[in-house]
Amino acid sequence: MTDMERDQQFLEFVVKALVDNPDDVKITRIVDEMGVLLTLSVNKDDMGKVIGRSGATAKAIRIVLRVVGMKNDARVNLKIEEPEGSERGMGAQGMGESSAPAEPYVRDTTVDDVISDLKSGQM
Repeated sequence: MTDMERDQQFLEFVVKALVDNPDDVKITRIVDEMGVLLTLSVNKDDMGKVIGRSGATAKAIRIVLRVVGMKNDARVNLKIEEPEGSERGMGAQGMGESSAPAEPYVRDTTVDDVISDLKSGQM
C-alpha cells in the first residue's frame, strides 16, 4: 500500500473497529484535481455507529482523515453512502439502484478550516 492510500487504510481500520458487520465495510477511493474522495458503505444496521450522536463520530473521522491527508499533501474528504433499504428518506425512492449523487460533490471545508478548528479546539 502506498503512502497515498494510508487514508483508505486508516478509514477501514477505524470503521471496522466500530461496526458489528466489518465484512460489509466497503471503501472506494477516487483521486481528482479536488483531492481524494473516500466513499464509505456499511451495513444499514451499523450506520448509527458510524454517524454517531448528532453526527459527532462521522465529524471526528472526517477531521482525522483530513489530518492524515495533510501529512501526504492531499485533501481528503469522506462521503458516507446511504445504505439500500434505509428508512431515512433522501428523495431517492423510485430511482432504482442508481448510485449517482443527486447533486454534484461540493467540498464543505478546506484543510485550513480543519487546522483552524483543531487549533481552537472546536472538534
